[in-house]
Amino acid sequence: MTRVFVDADACPVKAEAERVATRHKAQMYLVSNGGLRMSENPFVEVVVVPDGPDVADMWIAERAGPGDVVITGDIALAARCVENGARVLKHTGERLDARNIGQVLATRDLMADLRAADPFRQGGGKPFSKADRSRFLDALEREMRAAAQDVPR
Repeated sequence: MTRVFVDADACPVKAEAERVATRHKAQMYLVSNGGLRMSENPFVEVVVVPDGPDVADMWIAERAGPGDVVITGDIALAARCVENGARVLKHTGERLDARNIGQVLATRDLMADLRAADPFRQGGGKPFSKADRSRFLDALEREMRAAAQDVPR
């Protein structure tokens, strides 16, 4: 059975992910270090991990594998999950896999170096749009169908 793991801190598509996971009758884990309401949905489990750096990421990475879908904007977590055989989506619908995760990690590291070199560089992502939300829903639907084929029997 496909499971969906959501790195829930600052994830703007939790409700959309829940809708898709429920339609597929897939167990969904919303993982954070607090601040989330419990869900009445029997397919959704809210997992509250202790405070600490990357504790939620470690919880997800230790469990996600073939047949699972992970939703995260954290590139290091995405890399670990891809390595474990899970399917990974960013909240914009961008798929991260073995073909592109190296380039995405390198870009992340380059941008971190640029920000460190110029303390006045103000970075901010573009606003999350309706088009991003729609792209995410389409991508998650595709990944759920593909992940069902990946589930170890």
